[in-house]
Amino acid sequence: MTTTTISSRIFNQDVGKAKRAALNGPVLITDRGHFAHVLMTFEEYQRIIGEQQSIADALAMPEAADIEFEPAKLKKPFFRPEDFT
Repeated sequence: MTTTTISSRIFNQDVGKAKRAALNGPVLITDRGHFAHVLMTFEEYQRIIGEQQSIADALAMPEAADIEFEPAKLKKPFFRPEDFT
């Protein structure tokens, strides 16, 4: 696996070259000398994140109905009225 680093200016000038480089490994894109983005193939992205399930999917499972959950009540508001002025 090869890691390639390019500036955002070069990326904008030749996106195809960056996409081809991503076939061999991640492409690190810099913005004003600082790492800003990573380009990779979708297959690599899926491999990294694995089979993660959303909370909505988990709650929609029939066996979730058997889980007892009662959240604790807040003693104080988690915001202050002056936060909205």
